[in-house]
Amino acid sequence: MFYYIVDDDEVFRSMLAQIIEDEDLGEVVGEEEDGAFVEGEKLNFKKVDILFIDLLMPIRDGIETVRRIVPSFAGKVVMISQVESKQLIGEAYSLGVEYYITKPLNKIEVVSVVRKVIERIRLERSIQDIQKSLNNVFQWEQPKGRIESGLEEKKIADSGRFLLAELGIAGENGSKDLLSMLEYLYQYEKKETFEHGFPVLKDIFQHITVKKLGEMASEGEIDKERKASEQRVRRAIYQSLNHLASLGLTDFSNPKFESYAPKFFDFTIVRKRMTELTNESLSSTGHTRINTKKFIQVLYFEVKRLTEDD
Repeated sequence: MFYYIVDDDEVFRSMLAQIIEDEDLGEVVGEEEDGAFVEGEKLNFKKVDILFIDLLMPIRDGIETVRRIVPSFAGKVVMISQVESKQLIGEAYSLGVEYYITKPLNKIEVVSVVRKVIERIRLERSIQDIQKSLNNVFQWEQPKGRIESGLEEKKIADSGRFLLAELGIAGENGSKDLLSMLEYLYQYEKKETFEHGFPVLKDIFQHITVKKLGEMASEGEIDKERKASEQRVRRAIYQSLNHLASLGLTDFSNPKFESYAPKFFDFTIVRKRMTELTNESLSSTGHTRINTKKFIQVLYFEVKRLTEDD
């Protein structure tokens, strides 16, 4: 089993991870100090089975975080807190939280709760396996090539969602446009292999717009939606720049900042944005020149790399 721990107390995270390791309950694959840094797609990409999350945190509390990730997160959630408010506990359970553990940490309670959740996960997976077996018996056999292609496209989409979460823009409107671009570029590369170079940016927007609206849409409708898509993507890219610049200001050695900032943006632009954020010049975002095509190119090739490494 894979675990993820979200708590603003570093000592608590360490203690909980130690219990999981000592009792051979599985592996802790990640941790965060606040719910603001947690996305459902990121947890799914890391194949998290059980998420431990604190109720009270400085930026985004556990209740709000669970509310945001529940639609996409496929694992189970265990809430942790010193607070014993029946109202809050009730709200947590109503959102789908499996169990509620109170602080201070009790090893026996943690092990008992985790084993109950593991048992439930295994039972659900057994039922799913039975259902899949029955579906395979009663469904017509599909061509192998089509199945493999569908799996590859799903991997591209999953890797794309993970990377957008890493870049701080999974919740932006433009993220859907960027995912559509990744799908189009994957199909384009299969046919053309980029033999004549990367597609023109305008053509990419045109193709995803036509696919979204359908072939019967008028030229005016397509042109209007294409421009709207371009604006959504630009805003999402600006937000990613803000996110990375903020990480750099907090900690220049932040691994996400070190890895993504110089790949997706010219570093002079990143430093300029960091200076603007320091001076609280947020209104100047629109004047920062962003290389949209470079961002999309890097996004696609990074997603391909993640897919191949998976």
